[in-house]
Amino acid sequence: MGIITHESEVTTSIPPTKLFNAFILDDNLIPKALPQAIKSVEIIEGDGGVGSIKLITFGEGSQYKSAKHRVDKLDKVNFVYGYTVIEGDAFKDVIEKVCYVVKIEGCGDGGSVCKTSSTYHTKGDAVITEEQIKAGKEKALQMFKAVEAHLLAHPDAYN
Repeated sequence: MGIITHESEVTTSIPPTKLFNAFILDDNLIPKALPQAIKSVEIIEGDGGVGSIKLITFGEGSQYKSAKHRVDKLDKVNFVYGYTVIEGDAFKDVIEKVCYVVKIEGCGDGGSVCKTSSTYHTKGDAVITEEQIKAGKEKALQMFKAVEAHLLAHPDAYN
């Protein structure tokens, strides 16, 4: 098994509390803001907290059907969310799991910085290319930008 870690960050004018509440805690916002990417997010085990399992059903335009996420960390005070993608038709014979940690920090202008660490665990001798990781990060950035646009268009939401 190989392990590949990738770090990324994006800055926004959205305050940390609002961004965390919308982007992390509201499972219905991304399907509403970007339905072609994510059709639904459903808690199938637990109460949404640590140990819960979520079924993500991808939108009509996706080449994949679904994935399952396990919530590993949920720190509502420090705005940290950790989860592991434990199952998905995108994995095939290449990926065993992908672990994510998202941390949202305030920045001097009242906005925030969203920092993400992604750790890919491959099966056997399978290899993930930088291009594949970059493509996944671009899709994640599109989701982030859709949430950001929704929050900017609805300034009273998630206060």
